[in-house]
Amino acid sequence: MALSTLSDLLAEHTTLSDGVVDHLQMVVAEWQLLSDLSFADFLLWTPVENADGEVDDGRFLCVAQARPTTAPTAHPEDLVGGVVTSVEHPQLRRAVLDGRICREEEPKWHLGVPVRRETIPVRYGNRVVAVLSRDTNLAMPRVPSPLEISYLGSASDLCQMVADGSFPTSEPAPDVHTSPRVGDGLIRLDATGSAVFASPNALSAYHRMGHAADLLGTQLAPLTRALISDPFDATEVAQRIRLAVDGQPSMRMEAEARGATVLFRALPLRPRGQAAGALVLVRDVTDLKRRDRALMSKDATIREIHHRVKNNLQTVAALLRLQSRRMSTPEARQALQESMRRVTSIALVHETLSMSVDERVDLDDVIDRVIPMMSDVAAAESRVAVRRDGRFGVVPAELATPLVMVLTELVQNAIEHAFSRGQRGDVSLSASRSAKWLDVLVNDNGRGLPAGFSLERADGLGLQIVRTLVDSELQGSLSLRRGEPVGTQAVLRVPLKRRR
Repeated sequence: MALSTLSDLLAEHTTLSDGVVDHLQMVVAEWQLLSDLSFADFLLWTPVENADGEVDDGRFLCVAQARPTTAPTAHPEDLVGGVVTSVEHPQLRRAVLDGRICREEEPKWHLGVPVRRETIPVRYGNRVVAVLSRDTNLAMPRVPSPLEISYLGSASDLCQMVADGSFPTSEPAPDVHTSPRVGDGLIRLDATGSAVFASPNALSAYHRMGHAADLLGTQLAPLTRALISDPFDATEVAQRIRLAVDGQPSMRMEAEARGATVLFRALPLRPRGQAAGALVLVRDVTDLKRRDRALMSKDATIREIHHRVKNNLQTVAALLRLQSRRMSTPEARQALQESMRRVTSIALVHETLSMSVDERVDLDDVIDRVIPMMSDVAAAESRVAVRRDGRFGVVPAELATPLVMVLTELVQNAIEHAFSRGQRGDVSLSASRSAKWLDVLVNDNGRGLPAGFSLERADGLGLQIVRTLVDSELQGSLSLRRGEPVGTQAVLRVPLKRRR
């Protein structure tokens, strides 16, 4: 369940303080660990409050649900938002009143499946603020093994720490979303820091790091320190393992050894405040890091290509500028200048992409750099001011180039045809955006459209380019109409979700 949904349910149905809500969110962020170690589903229940904000001890609301990845679920249905009474689940109220873990003596049958239910009080400060229900599917008999015994023992210690109010902790932030999970590799340490259990995946991770022997009976901190290549990382990982044995939690850490990359996270085990060792979660991420490096190299190559394309286009624009200065006829000079402007617009998009990490373009930045270029052209022929209103936002690279070209052509068309030489005027690009559409209005206060004008029959190169790009590349729509009270208005609508 998403944390935002948990927050919404707590805000709607309880008057719990921000501190309590934050603690419950941390419990939910960590409880996949509890669920996997317990081979059980976990449900988070809060007492139902009446209209006056007073707790009704007889009813409880389910505000979150987790299922194990290590065993069959006891609850295939979604229970979030459901309410039970103390008659239906008496252990919930017992856990609140007694402040201790309670177990039903006999399993309950649920949807044809025998389920053993336990309740764990969630303590925050000096009071119980919620209850965890640990529900185990008993339909699949489990043969006791060292792995199952170690998992259940570790789960028992962590659940007792939830009841004590010492797990989870807020400092330091656990970074659980990128941390190793139970199935990735688990090592149980005793109170002296010696390994008393190591799962097969944990052994494999240490074998990749260069330790070929078994881990049982070894002091994990000095062993790990000797395996890690970087001396600073080695000292840091060993220190975090020792601190967890001493009762202090830590964030996950990544380290390399003999070409292998491994994530570590150490959690202290101190049920009822008594030192019981620590859990060390490990995950071999060597292959993931190799793929990440390949993707980073690919992204860097793509950005370098955009950079080189930008440089080449700028060279072409410079050559066109030099050629235009040598032309004696105004028509030829103007044609070369327009080509230079179009090439420069495309170069600006590639310059932005050369600095982007996700092939997306901030149109506002590009347009703000194109506008001065068009204003300089306008200053030589008329006295037209160009401005941008509203936000165009970020668009995919496939939209950016044709969209920038269309907008520059429409603005240039307004500058050239709406005003007489030397006439003052204004051209504005106004953008509005929804989840589905980008709508752009290009307004001018010039002379307006000529009588009988038709966009489809217009034979100017600029409008031909615009029509082609809008239809084939942008898959949008364009219309030209008279402005109010004067001028011309170009109306462009572009879908932000592209059709295949």
